[in-house]
Amino acid sequence: MELDERKRYWFPAKRYGWGWGPPSTWQGWVVLLGFILSATIVGVVFTPDVHPFRFGAGILILSGALILICYLKGEPPSWRWGSDSGDLP
Repeated sequence: MELDERKRYWFPAKRYGWGWGPPSTWQGWVVLLGFILSATIVGVVFTPDVHPFRFGAGILILSGALILICYLKGEPPSWRWGSDSGDLP
């Protein structure tokens, strides 16, 4: 894969397994930090011991939004077994 093609992804694919790794662009970091901040706010406003269903629904919605953004702006997900180029440590 070309370097220019990889640069446009906010979330690169993980080297092992399925999914995405840490963000590779500032936009990805803004999304991740926004998710963390929003999840913290949901946890403070809807404490799990008092509002378990609202807390769960809020976290579920936020997680779904994060996964959707990763899917749209990240490298296409697939199962990976490591690097084929032999550059493993």
